[in-house]
Amino acid sequence: MTWNSIMGFVSSFALLAPIILILVLRLGRYRSFPVLLLYYSSVLIYNLLTEGYINADHSVEYYWGLTNNVMDTPLMIFFLTYFSTSKIFTRKMRVLALSFILFEIIVIATIGFNIDAITIIMGPGLLIIFGLCMYFFIRHAKLAIENRKATGKAVIISSLLFGYGCYTIIYLMYYIFKAHIGADGKVNAQYMNDTFLIYFIAASLSSVIMCIGLLIERKRIQKLQELKVTRKELSTIYTETKRAVPLRTAILDFDRDQWN
Repeated sequence: MTWNSIMGFVSSFALLAPIILILVLRLGRYRSFPVLLLYYSSVLIYNLLTEGYINADHSVEYYWGLTNNVMDTPLMIFFLTYFSTSKIFTRKMRVLALSFILFEIIVIATIGFNIDAITIIMGPGLLIIFGLCMYFFIRHAKLAIENRKATGKAVIISSLLFGYGCYTIIYLMYYIFKAHIGADGKVNAQYMNDTFLIYFIAASLSSVIMCIGLLIERKRIQKLQELKVTRKELSTIYTETKRAVPLRTAILDFDRDQWN
């Protein structure tokens, strides 16, 4: 076995792990996590196709890869609304995702559903996702360090920041500079293998960090849900009681970082 085949297997297992965790931790219906589940499922299937674990025609692998790249940016923008700092910002991100889908439709309608179209689409897509990840990482890392809040979110966003940072480098070297094509115009097989190896390593590490973040975030979500239940029960008990200080003050400090 070569390093590529080993890491191909490892990366497939690593990509499967977040899918299992999202289902086991019952995050599949929570806010934008269904989008993350769809994202990892699509990437995993493509990984299995390219590594030969799923037998399919080359055309199926080719068009699944194109579709996967087209879906990547809109799906990730929709998932990143989970980290939004306000409802207004969330609406703006959704408009951005829809606008990017329109951009993709225009590019594909003009050029066709091929590598050239994907090259044009992926550039601004990677830039947008990396920029959003950087913004959210700085914010939530600061909250995690200073206030010991949003640790799970900080870890989740760090996994995406690392992954998309690596994918951006691969995109530049492979699609823009075409470093895999030699001076004689022939494809350098060794460079292609090295590129896939880097991708496998990046996907594996990013997925492992994501799993850690999901575990931490699930604990926060559980505590938040328990506090909401407590608030509801107390509100029922003290409906007829006049309060000088709103009950929310003591109870909801825990999730104040949700929109701030």
